[in-house]
Amino acid sequence: MEKVKVEICCGTACYLLGAVQLMRLEERLPEKLKDKVEFEAKGCLGLCNDDKLGGAPYVRFNGTEPMAGATPDKVVARIREILGMEEI
Repeated sequence: MEKVKVEICCGTACYLLGAVQLMRLEERLPEKLKDKVEFEAKGCLGLCNDDKLGGAPYVRFNGTEPMAGATPDKVVARIREILGMEEI
């Protein structure tokens, strides 16, 4: 299975509203997930232009699935769902 790609928006609004904590998530991932996830900081994902999504900070999974109001817990939970893994 390919790694789950997690793109973290680091545009101004996202940065101020929590992107820094999301970038630190890579260091705090459970061991069983570390080799299954690839994190990438992006200058701006442009997701704040979509009024239907909600607020910053934004994350995008595997290049197609956006998440608004991302928190470390929400991101880890979604990674587990994508990988089909139960709580670790």
